[in-house]
Amino acid sequence: MPRQYFFTSESVTEGHPDKVCDQISDTILDALLAQDPTSRVAAEVVVNTGLVLITGEITTKADVNFIKLARAKLAEIGYTIADNGFASDSCAVLVALDEQSPDIAQGVDSASETRVELSSEELDKTGAGDQGIMFGFACNETPELMPLPISLANRIARKLAEVRKSGEVNYLRPDGKTQVTVKYEGNRPIAIDTILISTQHNPGVTQEQIKADLMKAVVIPCFADLDLKPTEATKFLVNPTGIFVVGGPQGDAGLTGRKIIIDTYGGYSRHGGGAFSGKDPTKVDRSAAYAARHVAKNIVAAGLADKCEVQLSYAIGVARPVSLLVETFGTGKIDEDKLTDLVEKHFELRPLGIIQTFNLCNLPADRGGRFFQDVAAYGHFGRNDLDLPWEKTDKAELLKKEAAAL
Repeated sequence: MPRQYFFTSESVTEGHPDKVCDQISDTILDALLAQDPTSRVAAEVVVNTGLVLITGEITTKADVNFIKLARAKLAEIGYTIADNGFASDSCAVLVALDEQSPDIAQGVDSASETRVELSSEELDKTGAGDQGIMFGFACNETPELMPLPISLANRIARKLAEVRKSGEVNYLRPDGKTQVTVKYEGNRPIAIDTILISTQHNPGVTQEQIKADLMKAVVIPCFADLDLKPTEATKFLVNPTGIFVVGGPQGDAGLTGRKIIIDTYGGYSRHGGGAFSGKDPTKVDRSAAYAARHVAKNIVAAGLADKCEVQLSYAIGVARPVSLLVETFGTGKIDEDKLTDLVEKHFELRPLGIIQTFNLCNLPADRGGRFFQDVAAYGHFGRNDLDLPWEKTDKAELLKKEAAAL
C-alpha cells in the first residue's frame, strides 16, 4: 500500500509586512523599466511602525518619485486608515540608494535588451548578473501544474484580500496568513486535512463570527471548481490566539525577499535561496528561476513526467549555465539524460536569451507600467489570473513529438 503522509504550505496576503516590501520593490522596478528597459535595479525595502526605508542599488536613466510610488502602493494594498497604526499618507518614507557596483556591471552588457533577434554569438556576450543556483518545478496535481498545498494557500490568501477590498467582509484589515495541509497517498492528494487562516481585523469582532464569515465568503468559493474539497473531517482554524487586531508593519517589521518559499512552491520543491522582488531581469535569481519553471512545466504538460524539477547554475559574467539538472523523481516517461538533451536543444537558458524569450525588460511598459508588482504577492508561479510568459506550455507539443521519436 502506498505511504500516506501530510504536506503543508503557507501563504500571506498582500498586507503582510514582508509582502508589502516585495510589492514596493517591484513597483519601483516596474516604474524604472517602463521608462528605461536597461535599468539596473536591486531595490530593497524595509517597513516598521510608521516607517518605509527604500535602499539598495539602482542605475537608470528613468526619473521617478520613489516616495510617491511607495505611498501609492501602500494605499492600494489598503493601508489608508491611521488607526491601523500604519497609513500611506502619514508614514515616513526614507530613500537611501546607491548606483550598481561597476564590478558587477562589467559582466552584464546592457546594449541589446530589446526585441531584436540576436545571434548566438551576441547572446553569449551578456553574462549572468551574479552567480547562483535556481530551481523550477511542476507537477500534475493541479490544472496549473503546481503542488496542491501552495496552490490552495495562495488561492485562499488572494480570496481573503478580495473580500476585504470588496467590502463583503467589511471588518478585515490588510495583514493575513493562510496555511493548508493536504493528505497524500503516494503521490496523490486524497484529502484536505487542515485549513488555517489568520487575519487582521477591526476591534470588537468575535473569533466565531470571523470563522463563520470566512468559511462562507472565502473557503467554500475557493474550492468551488475543485474535485478535492474540505469535508466534515477537515480541521478549520481561524486566528488561533483569538485576536489579531495589531498587524502589518505596526505588528512586525518587514523586509524584501523574506517570503521566497511562498513566492515559489511552498517548500514542496527545492529553492536556490535567491529572492525575486526588486531585481531587474539580468539578475538570474529572478529570470533563470522563471526559465526553470517554464522548462519543468512544459515537460509535465507534454506528459513526459508527473513531476519535474530543473536546476540551473550560473557564474557572474558568464552567459551559459554552468550546470543543468533535470530530475523527475522516478515519474519520467523517458530517460532523464534524453530529457536534458531536449531541454538544451529547445530552451534558451542564457540570461539575455531568457530576457528576450519572455520580453522581461519591456513588459512593464507594454502592460501600462505594471507587471512585476502583480507577481510580488500570491506567488510567481501557477498564476491563472495573470498572463505570465513563463507559465505558457508553448513547447509541450514539440517535446512530446520529439520524445516519441527517440
